[in-house]
Amino acid sequence: MTTFSQLQELHLEGNFLHRLPNEVSALQHLKTIDLSRNQFQDFPEQLTTLPALETINLEENEIADVPVEKLAAMPALRSINLRFNPLNAEVRVIAPPLIKFDMLMSPEGAQALPP
Repeated sequence: MTTFSQLQELHLEGNFLHRLPNEVSALQHLKTIDLSRNQFQDFPEQLTTLPALETINLEENEIADVPVEKLAAMPALRSINLRFNPLNAEVRVIAPPLIKFDMLMSPEGAQALPP
C-alpha cells in the first residue's frame, strides 16, 4: 500500500475482507474508499486517521459499533454509508447530533436482498 501513497480512490467491494492492513494509514491523499459487501465486523479505525477521506462505503458488512467521536473529528468526511449493518441502538441515537456529514443507515432490522 505504501507504494500507492498518492492514491485517491480505493474500491475493494465484494472481496470477503474482514480487516484492513495498518498500511492503509499511509494513504494520506485517499478521498474515497468502498468496502461494501465484505465481512467487516469491526469498523476499520485506520480510516479515521486519513485527513483527506471524504466518502466511506461500508454497506452490507457486519458492523455493530462505530467510533462516532473519531468520525466527527475527521475534517474532510462528507458521507459514510452503513446501510445493511447491524448497528447497535447506541450508534443510532448518539451519532446524529454529533456528526456534520451524511450517515446513511438502514431502518433497524432491515436486511439486504440476496444477490
